[in-house]
Amino acid sequence: MPTPAPPHTKGVLCGMLTAISYGTNPLFALPMLAAGIGVNSILFYRYFFAAALYGAFLLIIKKRSLRLRWREGATLLILALLFSFSSIALFSSFEYIDAGISCTLLFVYPSLVALLSALFYGEKLSRDIVVAIIASGAGVALLARGDSELQPQAGLGICYALISALLYALYIVGVRHAKHLRRVRSDKLNFYIMLFGFLIYVINLDFCTKLQGLPSSFLWGCALLLALIPTIFSLETLTLAIKLIGPTRAAILGALEPLTAMVIGIALFGEQLSGRIAAGFALIIAGVLVVVARKQPAKK
Repeated sequence: MPTPAPPHTKGVLCGMLTAISYGTNPLFALPMLAAGIGVNSILFYRYFFAAALYGAFLLIIKKRSLRLRWREGATLLILALLFSFSSIALFSSFEYIDAGISCTLLFVYPSLVALLSALFYGEKLSRDIVVAIIASGAGVALLARGDSELQPQAGLGICYALISALLYALYIVGVRHAKHLRRVRSDKLNFYIMLFGFLIYVINLDFCTKLQGLPSSFLWGCALLLALIPTIFSLETLTLAIKLIGPTRAAILGALEPLTAMVIGIALFGEQLSGRIAAGFALIIAGVLVVVARKQPAKK
C-alpha cells in the first residue's frame, strides 16, 4: 500500500487548492454582475446551492448528525457573519475595480492573520514566515499597480477589497482558535457556515422579496459552479489546511488566489500581462515555495 502523505504535505496541498478554487470567484460572478444581477442576489444563489447540496451530502451520503450545542451555534453564526460579509465586500469591489486587482488587494489578509495570531494567541513569526509574507506581499503590490487606468470610484472598490481581507482574516483565525468548536467536525462546521451565510442573504433581500431571478441557463450554471468550486470545495480545503499547518501558513498559500484571479482576468476578460505583473507572479510563487519547503517542527 502507498505511504500516506504527511500532515504538512496534506496541509500545503489543501492550502494551495483553497487559494486556486477561491480565486475562481470572478470567473462565475462577473457574468452574473454583467447581466445586472445584484451582489446580494448572486450570493443568495451561491449559498443556497452550497447549503442545500452539502447538507444533502452530509445527511444522505455520510449519515452525519447536524446537531449543535447552543454555544457552538452562536460561535458558528459569528464566523458565518465574518465569512458572508467578506463575500459581500469582495463582490461589491468587483463593481468598481478589475476583479484581478480586487482579489490581489484581498491578499493583505495573510499579513493580518499573522499579526492577529501573534498579538492575541502568542504565535511566533518565524523567519521563513516573514520572508514569505514580504515576498508574496511585494508580488501582490506589483500586481495591484498593474492596473494603470482605475475607474473614478476606484477608491471605494479598494476599500471594499480591504474590508473583505480583514473579515476573511478574522474568519481564518476564528476557525483555528474558537474554543467552542474544538469538538465540531470540519464538515459540520462548513455546512453551518454555508447555512447561516444563506440566512444572512435572505434577510438582506427582505426575505426574498427583492431577490432577482436568473434569466438564462448559463447564469444558473454560473450560480451552481459558484456554490461548488469557490464555496464548498474552498471551505473544505481551507478548514483542513488551517488544522494541519495553522492559519498563518494556510493564509500565505492564499497568494495563489490573486494569481489565479489575475490569470483568469488576462485569459478571459482582456486584462493585460505586463512585465510588472510577470514579476509579481514570480514573487508570489517564491513566497509560496518558502512555505512549501519549510516543514513545521515536530511536536514534543
